[in-house]
Amino acid sequence: MNKNWVMSQETFEALLYWLDSDREQAGVKYEEIRSKLIKYFAGSSQIEAEALADETINRVARRLNEIKDKVYGERVRYFFGVARKVLMEYLRRKQPQVKSGSVVDSNSIELEYRCLEECMAKLSPQNRELVMRYYAAEGRERIEQRKLLAEELGIAPNALRIRAYRIRAELQKCLKDCVERTTG
Repeated sequence: MNKNWVMSQETFEALLYWLDSDREQAGVKYEEIRSKLIKYFAGSSQIEAEALADETINRVARRLNEIKDKVYGERVRYFFGVARKVLMEYLRRKQPQVKSGSVVDSNSIELEYRCLEECMAKLSPQNRELVMRYYAAEGRERIEQRKLLAEELGIAPNALRIRAYRIRAELQKCLKDCVERTTG
């Protein structure tokens, strides 16, 4: 999944034309499809329903040149085929839930929290601010926040991801060492 892909105005116009040659009808169909996709994702208890619907539309738009002469009939059916795959990928990526019957040890959570605070304090102020802002938002807001952060730093989004990954790896190592040192 290409998270940096942004639909251009030209691609959006082509998508609308594919939905209907009448611009007004195409806009209505687009809104109906988006609304139905949001309901589909919300119906499966996904809090990121709008982001998943947008991802589905983006995927269809990205492949428009390949599919426009191959898909006939109601276009909405194609969107829902893509939506099923997007949902499966999302569920695979989603963090595993705590297994029923397992006991959450509040002491270990408190220890990890204290160690995380200690490790965050060891970071430079710039790295601490970067990692806090990088992981602060959810869904669409997260994407916008990361774009803005990359622009502020004057770096490409991929360079920002690498920088955040390195800081997170440093934090994870520090956290692991702190927990082992405290419990061992």
